[in-house]
Amino acid sequence: MQRSSDGRSVVGNPDAKADIDQFIAAASKPAPAASGRGRLIFALDATMSRQPTWDLAQGLQARMFETAAAHGGLEVQLVYYRGFRECKASRFLSGGKDLGALMTKISVEAGHTQIARVLRHVLDEARRSPVRALIFIGDAMEEKADDLAELAGQAGLLGVKAFVFQEGTDRAVERTFRQIALLSGGAYATFDSGAPQRLAALLSAVAAYASGGWPALEAEARSRGAAADLLLAQMR
Repeated sequence: MQRSSDGRSVVGNPDAKADIDQFIAAASKPAPAASGRGRLIFALDATMSRQPTWDLAQGLQARMFETAAAHGGLEVQLVYYRGFRECKASRFLSGGKDLGALMTKISVEAGHTQIARVLRHVLDEARRSPVRALIFIGDAMEEKADDLAELAGQAGLLGVKAFVFQEGTDRAVERTFRQIALLSGGAYATFDSGAPQRLAALLSAVAAYASGGWPALEAEARSRGAAADLLLAQMR
């Protein structure tokens, strides 16, 4: 991973645009000392086709923190890619208000997928300090499936389970997304941006796991049902 002169994370192209500099500046205040909360990386495709889902995720992310609060709390890092080789990461945040504020500063932009960059960043973070889960939301895959599979396997070895949520029905994308989830020990699911309740339930289930591990996910399954059950059935 490259770093700017003040130590901020830059994944991919170091040439930042003005609006993205504002986004990073908002997240660049020194992070507090380690809190003991679970850590989760929340990664989204912000290429042009993703505007409805970006808006949906922005509206739902606070629910992750609400769920996590009941299981020990959560720190979330936002990662996104868009445009020409632009892939960036915030610091870890411990509140939905902060994460929501960052997401309002980012708009979608045409470009190709950069899932490999996201996975390499996850590996870098996990080698520095444990990361329990990765959420990735997208609808496309324009990279070599074998390369992504290798990175997903490495993430699994570091204890990072990938929860991959696909919008749409592209079968080639589904095969790769399922493989990423399987090789990391995580889970795969589909959703429809027109039915936000399913994505909300999936995000909450992952937040429970990231904050409290298996016991928290099992408790979420008992209290809320289908989404957590779906993840549990796939995980190993």
